[in-house]
Amino acid sequence: MNRKIKSFNLRVYALIIERDSILVSRELIGGKYLYKFPGGGLQYGEGLIEGLQRESMEEMNQNLKNIKHFYTTDFFQQSQFDSKDQLIAIYFKANLTSKIKNKLKVPIKDFPVFEWKKITDFSLKDLHFPTDKFVFNLLKNHNID
Repeated sequence: MNRKIKSFNLRVYALIIERDSILVSRELIGGKYLYKFPGGGLQYGEGLIEGLQRESMEEMNQNLKNIKHFYTTDFFQQSQFDSKDQLIAIYFKANLTSKIKNKLKVPIKDFPVFEWKKITDFSLKDLHFPTDKFVFNLLKNHNID
């Protein structure tokens, strides 16, 4: 047990799969470009689906449909941004309500760019966050579409 942890950081993410590809978010975080799954932090007073829908509207300008729980972290993960936070990430499979349209070609702070990646060609090393890597490995190894 890590006694330095003082709070929880709840995160919600969407796993959006079409045919043989998965939607990833390319973002500028801490001066680096990285890939992650669409989503973000849950706000106080918000339910999980409500937070996921808010994040989807903020990032992709659309609601999601067919939302189904896929995975919740069941191991300890310290936040990479605050050493006093324990990260709890909840992943949902979902579908887009319309075609995704990027406003930018390159991400800038708080404005990601979305890309479809073939699941068979995309690699764990392409993802930045440990929980995303774990979940992507679950997807790849269980042929979940």
